[in-house]
Amino acid sequence: MIDFLMRIFQIIRILSILAKKQILTHPGQLNIPANYRFLGKFLGLVFYPIGLFNAPKLSFGNRLTSFFEKLGPIYIKFGQTLSTRPDLVGAEVAKNLRYLQDSLPAFSSEMVHKIIDQSFGEPVEKLFEAFDDQAVAAASISQVHKAKLKTGELVAIKILRPGIHKKYNKDIKLLYFLARIAAKILPKMKRLRPIEVVDVFKETMKCELDLRLEAAAASQMADNFRSDFEVYIPQIYWNFTSEDIMTTEWIEGISIYDTQALISTGLDPSEISRKIAVMFFNQAYRDGFFHADLHPGNILVMSDGTIALLDFGIMGRLAEKDRLGIAEILFAFLKRDYKLVAKVHHKVGYIPHNTNLELFAQSCRAVCEPIVGIPLKEISIGKLLAQLFKVTEDFGMETQPQLLLLQKTMVVVEGIGQSLDHEINMWQLAEPWIKKWAVKNISPEAKFLRMIKKIINELLEKEEGF
Repeated sequence: MIDFLMRIFQIIRILSILAKKQILTHPGQLNIPANYRFLGKFLGLVFYPIGLFNAPKLSFGNRLTSFFEKLGPIYIKFGQTLSTRPDLVGAEVAKNLRYLQDSLPAFSSEMVHKIIDQSFGEPVEKLFEAFDDQAVAAASISQVHKAKLKTGELVAIKILRPGIHKKYNKDIKLLYFLARIAAKILPKMKRLRPIEVVDVFKETMKCELDLRLEAAAASQMADNFRSDFEVYIPQIYWNFTSEDIMTTEWIEGISIYDTQALISTGLDPSEISRKIAVMFFNQAYRDGFFHADLHPGNILVMSDGTIALLDFGIMGRLAEKDRLGIAEILFAFLKRDYKLVAKVHHKVGYIPHNTNLELFAQSCRAVCEPIVGIPLKEISIGKLLAQLFKVTEDFGMETQPQLLLLQKTMVVVEGIGQSLDHEINMWQLAEPWIKKWAVKNISPEAKFLRMIKKIINELLEKEEGF
């Protein structure tokens, strides 16, 4: 009963902040549906009646940023994702939301020193040659300080915010509470499997709340990209890493937000966009292990054009079945082979086994032809996914929780490409690499070789059993 009351109070708090920030009643240039505007007025009457008569002093972008900041770390993550989609929220709102990436208020240097002392048993002065008490970046879960080791290397020291575990647990319990309610009272929500979705979100947050796990993820990605000279993963200093602290090599680079700085350095934004697209495809489809928090604050461009990745707190994993299935579906869409789209959905189990594949293929054609029928350079993967969701809902496809991070990251990566140059399409730039990958992995020859390999492995397993 106490837990139930706590969750109700949390919901009331969220609604009150929504009203006081006038998010629904004064949404700026965003096209908020009429029913949500009505909800906003109702909440205004309850929590902030003066807001119904007085226009807000701050812009919508500033109010939305403050709204996410007040709600806490999980909601800030959502705001960070929106900051990469100026096509959805507008350039001005996206610019305001970038504040959530690494510009939040930092906690005190006294607390920083205390955490380091508790973690390593020695004060900062004995551990480091130099240590900057001023945080260089502060986000929802941690902040980063620059330091110099006794051996001379410059390092970035990431430190978890005090009390972050308690705040996170409170928010995740609320999400489970809302998911259970939705699953019971909204029949259509069952298809979306809200509880399993929260499970995935909880699992992905583990690395962010234990920096040893994040360091291990960075180490694994460094191994995966050892032969990729266009991507750089900073070195981990394990002797200065604990559950609350992670120490990595300091990286100098240009933010991919700063297009003018890239150009003035002699770098081509379209080439940077191509590298990011290829990097993402290598992570997701070659390795099945990808950076799932690729907002621009986590990407730097080094002076030679190498892409440096930071912050490995949220990582996605894809089984071979899923990454080959999704790749084949996207290729089939781009080739306008809707029968193949239907067959792949059926083969990997994304739609019920009794689905009429001819009708499914026809429905895919009806909603996606307006998108894939346009020139390749104008195709948006984000729009393609959105249309696909509409089709699968009609045919009873359940949400695939293991694909949520992939879908979200693809949309974010596309947004990054648009921020570099809205005239280019990063998927088109990466097309030669994608075709090469397709021949190697989803061509008839590749499928035949995988089948032979599977048969051999099964025979070897049986032999070992004897």
